[in-house]
Amino acid sequence: MNRIRKGDQIVVITGKDKGKKGEITRVAGDRVVVANINMVKRHTKANPQAGQAGGVVEREAPIHISNVMLFNPVTGKGDRVGFKVLEDGRKVRVFRSSGEAIDA
Repeated sequence: MNRIRKGDQIVVITGKDKGKKGEITRVAGDRVVVANINMVKRHTKANPQAGQAGGVVEREAPIHISNVMLFNPVTGKGDRVGFKVLEDGRKVRVFRSSGEAIDA
């Protein structure tokens, strides 16, 4: 079970986008892609078969998972994530500061 999943609200803790909040759109191994965070310009060649125009395209680049923290709406800050096994045997993610379940 991953500490961070697609659809989670995160806060960037280091790098050029430090302090920015966003939603995870994709998780690939130890890297995540966050909406409107870590924007880079790519010079792309036109591909008429795919209907893709050429030019300078701005898109999100992946960020290492260690550079983001799950956003805790109660405290309004980034929070560490732990795991807890419930009585019914389910494993859930919990905020380390408060112990409340994220997935519920």
